[in-house]
Amino acid sequence: MEGGRVVGLRVPGGANEQGGMPRSEIDAYTQFVAIYGAKGLAYIKVNDKSKGRDGLQSPIVKNIHDAALAQILERTGAENGDLIFFGADKAKVVNDAIGALRVKIGHSEFGRKNGLFDEDWRPLWVVDFPMFEFDEDANRWNALHHPFTAPKAGHEDFISTAPGKAIAQAYDMVLNGWELGGGSVRIHRADVQSQVFTALNIGEEEAQVKFGFLLDALQYGAPPHGGLAFGLDRIVTMMTGAESIRDVIAFPKTQRAQCLLTQAPSEVDEKQLRELHIRLRSVEPAVKS
Repeated sequence: MEGGRVVGLRVPGGANEQGGMPRSEIDAYTQFVAIYGAKGLAYIKVNDKSKGRDGLQSPIVKNIHDAALAQILERTGAENGDLIFFGADKAKVVNDAIGALRVKIGHSEFGRKNGLFDEDWRPLWVVDFPMFEFDEDANRWNALHHPFTAPKAGHEDFISTAPGKAIAQAYDMVLNGWELGGGSVRIHRADVQSQVFTALNIGEEEAQVKFGFLLDALQYGAPPHGGLAFGLDRIVTMMTGAESIRDVIAFPKTQRAQCLLTQAPSEVDEKQLRELHIRLRSVEPAVKS
């Protein structure tokens, strides 16, 4: 599969006879990764490495030759009693699904009991994001961050010739799996900004109508500039040990974006609509033939 990826996730102790992961939990994880678009979740239980394929327990072992099985055990570092999960699909699906599965297992009762969850603070920077992602449904490229993110030095030509190879000067600061802040260096050259608009299938006329003020300003010269925005609510969530940012937001919204305290959104009167030059009109429902 073009753009596909296969990933193995080793779960130490997951196949132990005592205290291992039961089949019901494995089945539950199969349903969990489906949330991220995964069509399934293969696994191999490593009972006894010395017996070769006879020491492995899995519905997929019969379809894998001996050399490949040996490579799987070597590359994952699996030992007796370990469980290996597999994800195979488009790279984005695999990355999202197996990444989320790794965190879920670590936070599970099994993960905590077996020392898979680390209580230490582990900050890191995530860099080298792709500039674009391809939307197969619309058959076009979209900006992964936003269309004003500058490309990595030397990647300007990729914008026009191979958008999938272009790396952005974007970055996220992450602490224990929580994104605390993110930002990017902005495009400060008009020619590069025009290249990005072209890659996003935004024509010259449309670009001038929507972003003419920016393109015109860049013609006069702008210094390289960037920034970083922190999510204060996420930081407070971690400081307080809460499980959700809803627990620390002063006026949390429901999933329907309603504020139960202020009863927002509320009715808007005609005078307010006129001030904003908004007119309401009724739309007849479509009639099914």
